[in-house]
Amino acid sequence: MKTETATSILPERQAKPKWLRVKLPTGKKYTELRTLVDKYNLNTICASGSCPNMGECWGEGTATFMILGNVCTRSCGFCGVKTGRPETLDWDEPEKVARSIKLMQIKHAVLTSVDRDDLKDMGSIMWAETVKSVRRMNPEITMETLIPDFQGIEQHIDRIIDVAPEVVSHNIETVRRLTREVRIQAKYDRSLGVLKYLKSQGQRRTKSGIMLGLGEEREEVIETLHDLRAHDVDVVTIGQYLQPSKKHLPVKAFITPDQFDEYREIGLDLGFRHVESSALVRSSYKAQKHIN
Repeated sequence: MKTETATSILPERQAKPKWLRVKLPTGKKYTELRTLVDKYNLNTICASGSCPNMGECWGEGTATFMILGNVCTRSCGFCGVKTGRPETLDWDEPEKVARSIKLMQIKHAVLTSVDRDDLKDMGSIMWAETVKSVRRMNPEITMETLIPDFQGIEQHIDRIIDVAPEVVSHNIETVRRLTREVRIQAKYDRSLGVLKYLKSQGQRRTKSGIMLGLGEEREEVIETLHDLRAHDVDVVTIGQYLQPSKKHLPVKAFITPDQFDEYREIGLDLGFRHVESSALVRSSYKAQKHIN
């Protein structure tokens, strides 16, 4: 049963609550990296996506890079990435990402990508080449790969397993009931199957993420946490959904800090190694902690 303090239901055009106010990033390390990113036109999703945690993560030597272009073949209702017909692959991209990481002196890199359902390999070959290039140029680095579902095709997932990133992440994004609306071309059980396969075949540390505020019920969130643990997921991130534009799904509710704290405790009780749960948490938040 939902508590009175669990959720702040939105009247039309309600201002964001105070716990969603973001401080401008500061600090010497952030300033140095921002200068490098601007000077060399480095493509971090931290900057392009205006992540609220950019200053904190960069200060700890972590950054997120998106590969396979910036046009996605899927049209998820929550995502601000452009949807359409992607351009031809840039096979220099693995080296470009590797050089960016070296220039920024990143200690822990998170790699993610658009979905490329237009390609026979779903982009998995480029994924593997990027991981290998990053390691060649940055031998001390640790990595997390935040991958698409590759339509659940094991041959493509195997390419990720073979290059052995320290953490492999795939986001479930929302509860079962809302999946068709939120992730139009994705399937809840297929995502669970991908996470299970990654663990059973690769024995990698696995991770997933959930957005809240899309109309889910408390019991559905808890059910999703149970489902992720039942599929041997090690780490979960839980954050507040924020509408990228008027064309995207509206925010149905702002989840309170107390409710995020409750979900963290429930997740830890279920046996997750790490649970990051607060309004401004995003998939790569505190990512360097999740390899320990």
